[in-house]
Order: sequence, then structure tokens, then C-alpha cells
Amino acid sequence: MSGNRVWVVGHHAVNAVLSVSPERALSLHCVIEKQNPQQSRLIELASRLGIPLHPVDQRQLGKQCGIEHHQGVALQSKPKQEGNERELEKFVSQMSSRRVPLLLILDQVQDPHNFGACLRTADAAGADAVIVVRDNASPLTAVVQKVASGAAETTPIFRVANLARVMDSLKQQGVWMIGTSDKAAVPLFQQDLTGPLAIIVGAEDRGLRKLTESKCDVIVSLPVAGTVVSSLNVSVATGICLYEARRQRSYRS
Repeated sequence: MSGNRVWVVGHHAVNAVLSVSPERALSLHCVIEKQNPQQSRLIELASRLGIPLHPVDQRQLGKQCGIEHHQGVALQSKPKQEGNERELEKFVSQMSSRRVPLLLILDQVQDPHNFGACLRTADAAGADAVIVVRDNASPLTAVVQKVASGAAETTPIFRVANLARVMDSLKQQGVWMIGTSDKAAVPLFQQDLTGPLAIIVGAEDRGLRKLTESKCDVIVSLPVAGTVVSSLNVSVATGICLYEARRQRSYRS
């Protein structure tokens, strides 16, 4: 797929683009199922928007979009525009005047399924934005968007070149940096998460990079009570951290 055209796959992800950013949609490709109400609604919505429909068979669609489990629907679209460092600074400044920021930072999360799951959880937990690094991190692929189940469209994403510099900038804007590590002495549930903050989670295999960790105001851990499992999947840990922040904020509001 060329750089100015991407595939968005699955009912929820396609619906999100058609509903939130219809100007990006180019063509809808479906394995026609007359008794599929979700698909019928997407076809009707695309028709109202003037987006051409291309009926295809199961195998053909999988070959086109490169994903076998496509739910019989895929949208060819212009790529979503991710923000940069300057746009992030402006975004946080404007948001801080209305509410207390809750940000998620992914430090070199490379697996697209984990990236998609983190986006989905960020949207569900009410995070204001997700910040990812430019290098050694998953791009916003069709797999990411499908796993995110529409959240890749609704969640602001900022992709930055220098995470350490961004963290310093966010600190100057009053955002507290909460890093995560299974070796940390401070349990997550003892940490105040009610103020302006960014939760930072690291790569699947090695966690936070040393420089990233050094920029954090505090490092917290998730208590593990089992005898076999010593750490959690990055997307699971992300969900627990974000929902703990949401829980604490609910009691303070």
C-alpha cells in the first residue's frame, strides 16, 4: 500500500473512520452478507457519504488488505495524521485550561496487537492522548486499528522523535511523569494519580529505557501475587494503570 493510502479493517474500525473522519475514506470493500446488520449499516453510511462500494470475496479481501481476519469489511483510506512535538505542546496547553490531563506514553512498544490494545484501553479509560516514539515502535497499521476497535480514530496520537525532550517539556507544563517497572519499590495503588500526569510504559521485552526512566518523577510497580507469573503484558499493565488513575479521579471529583 502506498504512503497516501492505507487499509482500515473490521466493523468498529471502519465505522470509526466513516463517522469521525469521513473525508479520509476512499472506497469500501465488502464480502457481501445480506443478513449481516453491522455490514449493512456500514454500506448504507458509505453510500450516504458517496464512498464507492467494491464487492469482493473472502480470499480476495484478505489478499488486498493483508489481514486474514477482516470480518468481511475493509476501508481504503487516507492515513490518519499523527501529531508532532510542537502540536503536542499546544494540545496539552489548551487541554490543561479545561481539565486535568491524563496522558499515556508508550516507550518503544513494537507489537501492533499491544499498541492497538493500549489505544483501545486509553480511549475506554478516558486518556486524553497517546504519545509514541518514532523509532523502534509499531506504526499505525491495519492490525493496530482493528485491535483498537475504533479507538485509533478517536484517540489523539502524537509520534515524537525525542521522548526525553518531550518528557522535559511536559514537566514544564506541570505534567507529572509516572513510570512503570516490575522492579519498582512503590506500588501503583499507593501513588497519587489525581493530578496532571503521564503514565509511561516500556517495551515488551525490556521495559523502560534507562534515559526514559531517569526522566520519570516516580517509578511504580504492579504487585504480583502469583508464583509463576512475574510480570504482566504491557497492554494489561497499561489498562490497570489507567483505570487506577480513573478510579482515583472519580473519588476526587
